[in-house]
Amino acid sequence: MTASPRDKPEQTSSYEESADDKDWDPDDLIDTATFDQLLDMDDEDDHEFSYGIVVNYFEQAESTFKDMDTALEKRDLSKLSDLGHFLKGSSAAIGLKKVKATCEKIQNIGNCQDEVGTSALDEGEALKMITQILPRVKEEYSEAEQYLRSFYEEQDTR
Repeated sequence: MTASPRDKPEQTSSYEESADDKDWDPDDLIDTATFDQLLDMDDEDDHEFSYGIVVNYFEQAESTFKDMDTALEKRDLSKLSDLGHFLKGSSAAIGLKKVKATCEKIQNIGNCQDEVGTSALDEGEALKMITQILPRVKEEYSEAEQYLRSFYEEQDTR
C-alpha cells in the first residue's frame, strides 16, 4: 500500500518542539490528489523519486523567495509577478495549494491588479500589498515543507 499525505505523520522528538502547536491537516496544505499522483510514480518499496522532486522544489522555492526579496527591495513589480507565476506553477505541480494560491495573488498584484486580477492597482498599493503577502507565503511554504519532511521521515522508518 502506498503511503499518502493524508496519513498523519508521527512527530519525532526533534520535530516536536517546532510542531507542538501545528495541526497537520494535509487537506489545508496539500492537494492530496496531486501529491498522490506524484507518489504513484515511486517504486513500491521506496519514495526516492518523489522525494527527489520535493527536495528540488524546496531548493527552488528558497531561491525564488530570495529573488522575491531582492525584487521587492528594487520595487520591481514585473519581476515579482514573474516569480509569483513561476513558484505558483512549481507549487501546483507537487500539490501545495496554499502556496500556489498566494503566489497567484503575488503574480496578479505584481501586474498591478488586485489579488484576483479583476481591479487595477497603482504601483504603491501593489508594493504595499506584496510587502504584506510575502511573509505569509513564506510561512505557508514553511508549514508545507515541515509537513512533507515529516511525511518522508516517517516513510523511511517503515
